Amino acid sequence: MLTTPHHNTKATLQVSVVLPAYNEATYLPTAVEKTTETLNSFTSAYEIIIAEDGSTDGTAECAQELTQRYPCVRHIHRAQRLGRGMALNNAFTQSRGEVLAYMDLDLATNLKYLKPLIEAISVEGYDFATGSRMMPQSKANRTLSRDLSSQSYNFLVRHMLGSKLKDHQCGFKAFKREPLLNLIGKVEAKHWFWDTEVMVRGSRQGLRIKEFAVEWHSGKDTKVNLAKDSWNMFWQIMELWWKLRIKKRD
Repeated sequence: MLTTPHHNTKATLQVSVVLPAYNEATYLPTAVEKTTETLNSFTSAYEIIIAEDGSTDGTAECAQELTQRYPCVRHIHRAQRLGRGMALNNAFTQSRGEVLAYMDLDLATNLKYLKPLIEAISVEGYDFATGSRMMPQSKANRTLSRDLSSQSYNFLVRHMLGSKLKDHQCGFKAFKREPLLNLIGKVEAKHWFWDTEVMVRGSRQGLRIKEFAVEWHSGKDTKVNLAKDSWNMFWQIMELWWKLRIKKRD
């Protein structure tokens, strides 16, 4: 049974929300507070998992303090920096919910979309669901260079890897427990490419995926290095293309 807030005992959903955290001491308390408030508005059966690895700015201590303040919060700590993708794999494996979700700690995606994200799985029956900054109805506030880079990246993923999604990298996703846990053992990406590989592999397995427009504002202190990460992710697209199309390693 999931940890539930003391003031609300009627369990309507069983949800695990993962917040990947690396040197996020500035954002973490606000993120947990707002996520808790949002979840309380539509469910009482949930847990929030802070997946933190290798932080050097006091994030680990802050996360531990939050577990004392909020009964619904769990903290998974690793001393060594493993990467965002590895942290998500580890947290989802240790989660207890039937609906598994994650989002970026800067809350770039408006939290009013958290309920629709969860209910795409729990009510509508999709296997995966993702917010999108690239649909006609989306409202994304970011620099021109990042917008062009993202559009080029998603174009390559669609045409090289056969995906139908508009936006693979939006850090606002939810999954049905069993399909995700059956899949992540095959996912090799350790960092930012994790999102893309999960969605591409899920699509190739015939999983039902919902993509919907969201309002998104770029975080001020983004950890994405546009030149370096774009180049690395281009090569990861090529590597995954080789594995899936040439070596047929699904």
